[in-house]
Amino acid sequence: MNKFLAIDTSSSYLTVLVCGGGEPVCIFEKDGALQHSVRLMAAVDEALTRAGLRPQDMDFFCAVTGPGSFTGIRIGVAAVKGFCAGTGKPALGRTSFQVLAYNAEGKALAVIPAGRGNYYVCGFAEDKSVCLAPAYVGEEKLKELSAQYTLISYEQLPVPYVQADPSAGLLCAVRAAKEEELGDLAAFYLKKSQAEEERERREG
Repeated sequence: MNKFLAIDTSSSYLTVLVCGGGEPVCIFEKDGALQHSVRLMAAVDEALTRAGLRPQDMDFFCAVTGPGSFTGIRIGVAAVKGFCAGTGKPALGRTSFQVLAYNAEGKALAVIPAGRGNYYVCGFAEDKSVCLAPAYVGEEKLKELSAQYTLISYEQLPVPYVQADPSAGLLCAVRAAKEEELGDLAAFYLKKSQAEEERERREG
């Protein structure tokens, strides 16, 4: 199970990884949040071509399932489900938290800005097991947690943090997966989207 295509469209960046036994091929675009739907398949084609592989050569396909951008997550998950349906190969889900955590050596708190001064967080022990369940917190709580953990984030934070490398984290997170983790793929949301919340307020 060493051949895979992994996609991360959960944030402002775009990552496409193809591994086929040799050196991994990575397409990383730093800021493509408004272009994920446009750029994704071209990036996949480029990565596969550079690796000399086809979708049917993959052992499995991986998508980062969130939390993060609601639209971006749906794009990545839908793309991977399409590849799985077309090739009959299984799927693997990795969370945005895992991608961040694999940038850390020891105990760490993966942090993803959620807008309006709020953050998605998840704590990881040195062995990358979850030691603080995923949560949605404000800035004050984030400051409290920063006294207990090394914070890892791709986006800028109001407290000291370690800058994450999403492509390196994704590669490590996928390679650390166990075969029994392959299966159904579903988006991971910690809260409802702003549109859903506003609709509920209007409907009472």
